[in-house]
Amino acid sequence: MATVGKARRLVIKVGSALLVDRASGALRAEWLAALAEDVVRLRARRTDVILVSSGSIALGRGVLGLPMTELSLEQSQAAAAVGQIRLAGAYDAALGAHGITAAQVLVTLEDSADRRRYLNSRATLEQLLRLGAVPIVNENDTVATDEIRYGDNDRMAAQVAVTAGADQLILLSDVDGFYTANPAQDPTARRFDVIEAITPEIEAMAGDAGSGLSKGGMKTKLMAARTATAGGCDMAITQGAVLHPIRALEEGAPATWFLAQGDPQQKRKAWIAAMKPKGRVTVDAGAARALAAGSSLLPAGVTGVEGRFGRGDPVEVADQSGRVLGQGLVRYDAPDAVRIRGLRSEQIEPVLGYPPRGPLMHRDDMAF
Repeated sequence: MATVGKARRLVIKVGSALLVDRASGALRAEWLAALAEDVVRLRARRTDVILVSSGSIALGRGVLGLPMTELSLEQSQAAAAVGQIRLAGAYDAALGAHGITAAQVLVTLEDSADRRRYLNSRATLEQLLRLGAVPIVNENDTVATDEIRYGDNDRMAAQVAVTAGADQLILLSDVDGFYTANPAQDPTARRFDVIEAITPEIEAMAGDAGSGLSKGGMKTKLMAARTATAGGCDMAITQGAVLHPIRALEEGAPATWFLAQGDPQQKRKAWIAAMKPKGRVTVDAGAARALAAGSSLLPAGVTGVEGRFGRGDPVEVADQSGRVLGQGLVRYDAPDAVRIRGLRSEQIEPVLGYPPRGPLMHRDDMAF
């Protein structure tokens, strides 16, 4: 069975009901401080940690004196604008007490649906982790409309996990796992320890486990599990209200683990390989050898560019004989790729007029 200690990169989803006291609308500072200590311990084991956190609307509505009933879109956006500052400040203080830099990342559904935005999000998260920061991801409720909303942070957390190439996702919830029925209504309901595949029978068991401050329910958690496991990421649902919830999970607290269907990097490369290419780049023999050894594709090794493609599009890579070696997602559009082919890194900025975006294709974005 999956265990937290094995995670190389871990995404933790934190719901509004865990962060914000429903009665007072105040931040649960003691709980957040304990979570920060969990993060410190994970990072000491060289585990990358990303937090996906609700709470901005719940914090902001109290400050603005908005009712606890359903808010209009405009009221929600106003509450988010006020609450987001407080939420970011709370995480900054909790993690900063341990010398850890917190980074705010606000996203919408468009950021994962659009390939170019997806690549931008992935690159940003990767760079933040490389620099030692802990990304705090939340939906950009101040600008998101119904058409571009995730609508719940369970599914957003799963998408973030897949985007970041995480191997584990933990949903800290107000329930301690996935049950055969709603345990609050059915005393015979049984919790699953492990779910290896999401079958129609499992789907039929999903009821509504939402709380007053959150929009997530067991159905959305099951949808999150489907996204995460299909992307090669194990996912756990566990009780989050206790202090040090990650430590509690490590020490055997009840949970349900949904097991990944493969490795996240393998899944990503299979996704890239299945795309229809929008162009082709030809590489010299040296670049072909470097690619075979697992290197990124640098403009210096490119001898030809064909097709009309934009940044983030899938493009074939072929050798001098025309044999297709594989394909990847390009970091430059076709006109710029033509302009920089054969150039060394230090020669690119004078030609393009802006700093280079690194390799033409990064090795993580290629399938060979």
